[in-house]
Amino acid sequence: MTGVIHRIPLMLKTSAARLITRALITLALAGTALSSSPASAAVGFRWLSMPDGAATPVEVAVWYPTDAPAQPTPVGPLTETVALNAPVAGRHLPLVVMSHGNGGTATGHADTAEALAEAGFIVAALTHTGDNVNDHSRATDLGNRPRQLSLLITYMTTTWGDAIDPARVGAFGFSAGGYTVLAAAGGHADLARIGPHCAAHPDFFDCQLIMANVQGGVVPAAARLSERPADARIRAVVAAAPALGFAFTADGLKAVRVPVQLWRAEDDEILPHPFYAEAVRQALPQPPENHVVPHARHFDFLAPCSAILEKAAPRICESEDGFDRATFHQRFNRDVVAFFQKTL
Repeated sequence: MTGVIHRIPLMLKTSAARLITRALITLALAGTALSSSPASAAVGFRWLSMPDGAATPVEVAVWYPTDAPAQPTPVGPLTETVALNAPVAGRHLPLVVMSHGNGGTATGHADTAEALAEAGFIVAALTHTGDNVNDHSRATDLGNRPRQLSLLITYMTTTWGDAIDPARVGAFGFSAGGYTVLAAAGGHADLARIGPHCAAHPDFFDCQLIMANVQGGVVPAAARLSERPADARIRAVVAAAPALGFAFTADGLKAVRVPVQLWRAEDDEILPHPFYAEAVRQALPQPPENHVVPHARHFDFLAPCSAILEKAAPRICESEDGFDRATFHQRFNRDVVAFFQKTL
């Protein structure tokens, strides 16, 4: 699997005296490091309401480093160890904005957001207007998603003052959110490809969604607007199981010049191979850091489910027999954090 670095210990032959000397030096240096480098920060959490012109304000969830004590707190249908409304610790911190999938919420990737905040990032996730768990009225409005993501960057960099470094902004997106972050970073989807794609695959989830929400199953000319300029503030992108991958040609992704970490679930039943993540991988102008997760399904990129979520939405909580979503997320979160640390 590309994008994974394996570190192999270097075995050295040396004398006993040399070993002892090095051990003492190592212990001394370790003591210095421990005294000057604190452990991972505690995580603060806030709910915000972002203005969106004359439209309904947008719900935003924010995770960030704090020095305040954290405690188990309900965050949507999950329980996280966070300090609610605590002050932010640090200045000029990198920002990661998050875009959820179709019918999702701002808290769908709460564990990944928390891991980033522990590593020193401010993370802001929005609940997209008209494409969330409670409102599907704009589920096929492809222009609204990247617009709102850019609006979120503006909102966070202007309202959080010097807590955020505006020169270090990354974007994370899953499924429809994967499309969103690629589009915001300069990707132009060829929406004319949707018709032939859905004619060939009418049973695919995205084609069913279009048939249910677009009159006649045809994207109207007014919606063929995937021509937004790149948001130059986005310096790195993580896209997991990106929707509409087949609509991104090499020409359509030529403006995406930032580093991309791309994830594909091997057994994705919603956006099956090779029409989505693989199509993006082939079309990107620079090879992404590519990850394929064996035996994973589409929704395994979402945070491990709580008992409340399993009861309310069992479909998004189901994994293949033998696939441990919680164990996978330990690796997933580690790799996402490492990618943003490297690129931001």
